[in-house]
Amino acid sequence: MHDQESPENLPDAPAPKPVADHPYAVLRNGDFARYLTGRFVATLGQQMLVVAIDWELYRRTHSALSLAFVGLSLMVPMILCTVPAGHFADTFNRKKIILAMTLLLAASSLCLALISYFAAPVFWIYFCLFVIGAARTFLWPASAAFVASLVPRRQFASAVTFNSAAFQFSCVVGPAAFGLVVALTPHAEENNTAWAVYVFNALASLLCFGLVAPIRHLHKVKPAEPVSARSLVEGFRFVYQNKIILGTLTLDLFAVLLGGAVTILPMFADDIFHAGAEGLGWLRNAMAVGAVLCAFLLAHRPPLQKAGQTMLWSVALFGLATVLFAVANPNSLGRWIALPSSSWFWLSFALLAVAGAVDNISVVVRQTLVQTLTPDEKRGRVSAVNSLFIGTSNELGGFRAGIVAYLFTTPTVLGNAHATGAIVSTLTGGLGSILVVLAVAWIWPEIRKLGKLV
Repeated sequence: MHDQESPENLPDAPAPKPVADHPYAVLRNGDFARYLTGRFVATLGQQMLVVAIDWELYRRTHSALSLAFVGLSLMVPMILCTVPAGHFADTFNRKKIILAMTLLLAASSLCLALISYFAAPVFWIYFCLFVIGAARTFLWPASAAFVASLVPRRQFASAVTFNSAAFQFSCVVGPAAFGLVVALTPHAEENNTAWAVYVFNALASLLCFGLVAPIRHLHKVKPAEPVSARSLVEGFRFVYQNKIILGTLTLDLFAVLLGGAVTILPMFADDIFHAGAEGLGWLRNAMAVGAVLCAFLLAHRPPLQKAGQTMLWSVALFGLATVLFAVANPNSLGRWIALPSSSWFWLSFALLAVAGAVDNISVVVRQTLVQTLTPDEKRGRVSAVNSLFIGTSNELGGFRAGIVAYLFTTPTVLGNAHATGAIVSTLTGGLGSILVVLAVAWIWPEIRKLGKLV
């Protein structure tokens, strides 16, 4: 037998890891867990709705221009409502704003269901999108500031990571659920209608309302500043004076504006891979799959030690993956490399997954910086500016992608007309994203020097 060591000779036992440092500690917060579940359900419905609208519009019009106007319809109310939305989030009860906007989203979805079922003119789809864009503009800053008050500061980066993971997981499930609902809806494919998807989204919004309503934590509204031009634009002034926040938001705005190709994925699915609604669902899933995997990796790692450099490299890789996605198909590199069409499809899926993974890194860095560097009394207005940058980059990026695809919809050696437009739009956007990284790194050197995230 081996002699037992005496207590004084035993090595020191490692100190127990603080609960706050456990990767899943934030999920033990009941209010945050309830909010996270509600937002996941609502976002799942929204993801199904976005895919359904793109699918239905393209099937009814077969025009890239109709896809471009989706982004424009969502972006215009965002620009018009950002300033008042931020002021509302700092002046009124944030929970009540979230609940009211959730109900408005449910009502808009029911209107879309009626428009789709009766095959009303597509103008009314854009009208509903305008209302949805306005509701989302008021919802986002209130929601972002509300989360910051649900968890302690030391857990905020973890909360952002799980919030992002829930969003991205809804992006994974959403397109697949869209395809399933369309497949189960009688005559949906023949009539190019997705009314059942819109009904599902309305129900998801109502379920979110039911989950968020019981949350006990309320926003303690401080005495409101007098309504003036200065108080309304305080979020913009704060962002402009904080060079790190300004640089990170600018990086996200222009990188996604140029590199986003999600809006024209129906063109890749139909005109390049000939994969139909099922193929579109897989392509829409790809970036979210990569983002979810990245989010869980970040949750099990300590805070980023070189957050600035990591964010810059991640956006550069996003641009590179977009470039490769543009050319990795039978109508481009397929003319020189003999691969089955299915092989090209799954290679493209993998490239989009890589783009989603690296994009999620910049999302976590940006959202954590915006909330931790902003005083609570200004969080609503600064979050509104953040939402404007994010929403503008997504929606205006979709508009840009659709317009460029439309302008280059001409037969060339690359293949059919629609394939050419989609490839040129995505390729130029990916190259533009890489150039944006170089410009931001040069203009705001503070970002390159940014160290530990929290």
